[in-house]
Amino acid sequence: MTHIGYLLAGWGIALVVLGLYGCGVVRRGRRLSRSVPEGERRWMTAKGESQGG
Repeated sequence: MTHIGYLLAGWGIALVVLGLYGCGVVRRGRRLSRSVPEGERRWMTAKGESQGG
């Protein structure tokens, strides 16, 4: 394998691993979000803060 082959293989493996990890994190987050009550699903609002506009 040439130097460019090693370079491309390294980048390719890294991107595949990061992509699989990202997909796993998103899938786990979606699964866990179902266990949170619908009124509490807002992660951007503080407790007691109005959620309407």
